[in-house]
Parts: sequence; C-alpha cells; structure tokens
Amino acid sequence: MQDVLTAIREKCTVQEAGLRLEANEERHVKSAEDMARLFAGHEDALRRSIEIAQSCNFSLDELKYEYPDEPVPEGKTPQSHLEDLTWEGAAWRFPGGVPEKVRDTLLKELALIAELNYAPYFLTVHDIVHYARSQNILCQGRGSAANSAVCYCLAITNVDPTEIDLLFERFVSPERKEPPDIDVDFEHERREEVIQYIYARYGRDRAGLAATVICYRGRLAVREVGKALGLSADTVAALATTIWGLSNSSLPQEYVRQAGLDPSDPLLARVLELTQELIGFPRHLSQHVGGFVLTRGPLSEVVPIGNAAMEDRTFIEWDKDDLDALASSRSMCSVSACSPASARPSRC
Repeated sequence: MQDVLTAIREKCTVQEAGLRLEANEERHVKSAEDMARLFAGHEDALRRSIEIAQSCNFSLDELKYEYPDEPVPEGKTPQSHLEDLTWEGAAWRFPGGVPEKVRDTLLKELALIAELNYAPYFLTVHDIVHYARSQNILCQGRGSAANSAVCYCLAITNVDPTEIDLLFERFVSPERKEPPDIDVDFEHERREEVIQYIYARYGRDRAGLAATVICYRGRLAVREVGKALGLSADTVAALATTIWGLSNSSLPQEYVRQAGLDPSDPLLARVLELTQELIGFPRHLSQHVGGFVLTRGPLSEVVPIGNAAMEDRTFIEWDKDDLDALASSRSMCSVSACSPASARPSRC
C-alpha cells in the first residue's frame, strides 16, 4: 500500500517510481520489543530516548481559545449593545408594537445569552449580515438559528419563531454545553466578497477557514490504485463503473465479470484488494465552504494554519471534528454558498 500511495502522489506507476519508493518496509512505529532487539547493547540510549519522550508531553487542553472582542459604542458592553440592536430590530419587525409573547421570548433569550457570554458572537454575525446587505449581497440565516427571536430581530433570519413555536433551546441551552452555531447562506457569485470582508475586519492572522478532509470513495480509489499498478485506462474505466454506489463493501465478482474482466487475474485481484483498503482513507485537505474560526490573538498560537492556493485566503489545517475537540469550532461563523433564489433581501 505504501508503494501505491507513493505512486499516486508522484503521478506515476509503481514500476516507474524507482528510488521514490521506500527502500524497505521498516518505516513504521516499532514495538518496544523490536526496538530492544534492534538496539541490543545500547540500552542506555533507549532509556534516554524514553526520558526525552516523556519530557515532550503536550495536551490540547493547553491551548486556550478566546473569542475576539467586538467593537461597541463607547459606554456600552457587548451585551448591552446586542440588547439595543435587538430591541431596535424588534420595533422594525413589529411596527405596530412588539407583542407580549415576543417581548417575553426576547427577554428570556437575551438573559440566557448574557449568562453564557455569547453576545460577541451574535454581534459578529450581525455585522457580517449587515455588511452583506449593505452591498446588496443576498443572504439568509438558516438551521437552528431560525429558532431564535433575537436572530429574527437582528435580521439574521426571516422566520418569527414565536409564530410557529420553535424552541430556542435547540439553538442555545446551558444543558447542551455547546456555543451557538449560526449558518448564513450568501449568494454564490458574491460569497468571496463576504469572505474577504471577514479577513479584512479581523486580519488573516486572526481569521481562517476550516479545512475539510477529502477521503477516498470507491470510484476514485479504484481509478488511482489501478493507474498506480499499471492497468490500462480502459480497464480502470470499466472497473470504476462497476463500483458506482459501493463504499466499503467488497466488489462482487459477478460485477467484475459483467465489466468484461477476469476476477481471477492476479493483478486485478490485487487492485481490488488495495482499493478496498484505500476506501475511506484521507486523500487531501480542502477548504470548508465557509466555516471560519476567529480568534482574539494570533490564530497560529491555537491551530496550525496555511496559505491556500486561492489568493488572499488563510485556512486552518484542522477540520470541523478536530476543532470540536478543541472546543472552538462552535464559535465560528459559518458562511455557506447558496443560490440567489434561496435568499431574499431584508433589512440592513
């Protein structure tokens, strides 16, 4: 498998890879017994290696994530500023007067936001949405954020949750022990403008797109393994069509025969065996469609970062699951593409 992966990376066959292949099969983490055998007579070096390894301990718990400070008017706190914006929005949403049910809901939500110190996050999303609409970029909040009357009054969403009895606790709740996650869709053609606004506002040293791990699926796996082992393009194409829709299940031999191939052929059998092993294995990192992580200090002090191939983009070399482990991903702005028809203009 290592030889095949090397050939895939080098865009050649295993036979053509030559010295680019590993010289032997020893490049793996060896057991204590193997190390003792290999370094017989050098027990002191082994003991010192263990001492060094034990002194190099590190835990993700040592990384302290802090959400960035949001600018607020002089004399205001993030919470008081959020409350001002919310009641201003409520007056706009309900020009005839804010209904008592809505008022009670807003008071309840704002109290919980204050208790959990989430006001800066709501201000971030409000600012991004305000910018988009000021530039006539169609946008729309969605998901569990639609359960929030505060989001409705901030014009992040366009559904009054009090009219259809949506539960705010599905969005924010002390029992869930998860910060809110507001997804906002922006029209596809102008999404990059919003992304660059976020970079400009927070700086590329404090804002980065999360990564997405692209893993091998059946068709891609068989294509790349087949090419690496020297199968003809026609044979690879025939194999790829037989495994459409299959994931980790083995490929029935009758499917191979239907493609005009001989499943007993040793090379073909080897390709199918390695394909099975490769399915689900990470292939490369890609950028999340719009999931940002924002930090108060330098992003590089919290997560590994890199410059994307696309100009003026910084990305984080961890995906959403990795960031969940760090407990910072839920404090990210999710900026996703959508078709213009699915978003409608609203108040700036």
